Amino acid sequence: MSRPTPRRTVLAAALGAAAAAVITPGPAIAAPSGGGRIDYRAWLTPADWRHGTAHGTCPRTGHRTGLVIDRAVGTLDYPDPHTGTTATWEYATWTGPVHRLPAPASEVVASWNAHAPAGTWLQVELRGAYTDGGHTPWYVMGRWTAGDAIGDIRRTSVDGQKDGRSNVSTDTLAVDSPATGLRFVSYELRLTLCRRPGSGLTPVVWRLGAMGSDIPDRFTVPASAPGEGCELKVPRYSQEIHKGQYPQYDNGGEAWCSPTSSQMVLEYWGRVPSAADLAWVDRSYADPQVCHAARYTYDYQYQGCGNWPFNAAYAATYRDMQAVVTRLRSLNDVEKLIHARIPVITSQSFLASELDGAGYGTAGHLMCVVGFTRDGDVVANDPASPSDAAVRRVYKRRQFENVWLRTKRRNAQGQVKSGTGGVCYLYFPAEPSAAQRRALAAVGVR
Repeated sequence: MSRPTPRRTVLAAALGAAAAAVITPGPAIAAPSGGGRIDYRAWLTPADWRHGTAHGTCPRTGHRTGLVIDRAVGTLDYPDPHTGTTATWEYATWTGPVHRLPAPASEVVASWNAHAPAGTWLQVELRGAYTDGGHTPWYVMGRWTAGDAIGDIRRTSVDGQKDGRSNVSTDTLAVDSPATGLRFVSYELRLTLCRRPGSGLTPVVWRLGAMGSDIPDRFTVPASAPGEGCELKVPRYSQEIHKGQYPQYDNGGEAWCSPTSSQMVLEYWGRVPSAADLAWVDRSYADPQVCHAARYTYDYQYQGCGNWPFNAAYAATYRDMQAVVTRLRSLNDVEKLIHARIPVITSQSFLASELDGAGYGTAGHLMCVVGFTRDGDVVANDPASPSDAAVRRVYKRRQFENVWLRTKRRNAQGQVKSGTGGVCYLYFPAEPSAAQRRALAAVGVR
């Protein structure tokens, strides 16, 4: 259930593109008093893509607008540390405009919606500007492809990225010492789209975004007042019944909370892998789609399935789906989404004594909030359950809100550890309803 210690290797890269100096502020989400600020900004429309600097890329319109390779602008040799092979790839790039954060941020998490079929892959980079006028290097936030075909690269985060003031931990760029007052005031995103030379193939990127936030250190959070009860009919899957299956993907089902939660929500939206997609799974295994989700969210450097953007990217490979990684302010935000028929996958850590009814403690765990009781307690599909039938849980509102939104906690040994500060995945259709658009806008997502 927990996210293991990050492990990374560094690629000596020489991918450069001039960034456009366009400032594009977005709406910040003001949290309750003392709760910090959250800003999510995405690029996804033809106008968005045109505001960046393209070197060989262009927006492809049609059923769904996406950024693609128009022409290769060069080649690069990529030595894949996970396959031991070096291959030559054509590439093209897109560099986004400077996004000035409405409030300085101590952390930034990028996420993307794309498809990179066999013979293609993409790299997402981020460069931040500090409050003192300096800049980070271009940090790699992920090298991603949809599959794992022979000859393709392996999806990977990148270890060892730091400049003495900030660092990347798997999927999160963070200031090393927030107590000094150093923050990020803006950032740029860069895409590098790659394909086998002469193939004519291309990845397609439908959405690229990032969430900047500055959540204060806190062991407890303000309580929210409950709204009306509502529960969504989301499929229920246990990660525990997959224990020991395909241990090459994060030690088997025991650690598959993130892909199991992702699969529950995808099937809620009617998106399922095909019989051909599942042909590789042992026919004796129940819920083979969970094994499939684990395989295709697996981060070969992190050696786990809990990379936040990789789960969002996996979700968006399904027909007309969008997915983002962001933070929310309170359970009231979750209630808005639930009432708009959008489930919320939350990330939290806690001792067994801090969440009544869980029956376990965890250093990091994903579950899916599917509703609220009439009294405002949280109804969750918790994959850390012994069977599919046992997945539905009801957790006390105050306890759940605190273990999810806090940024500091104490472990069983009394040591101070970090919490996620309200991190969540939101998966929704490419064409959400008007009510869903309003609910997403209310939590800062367009």
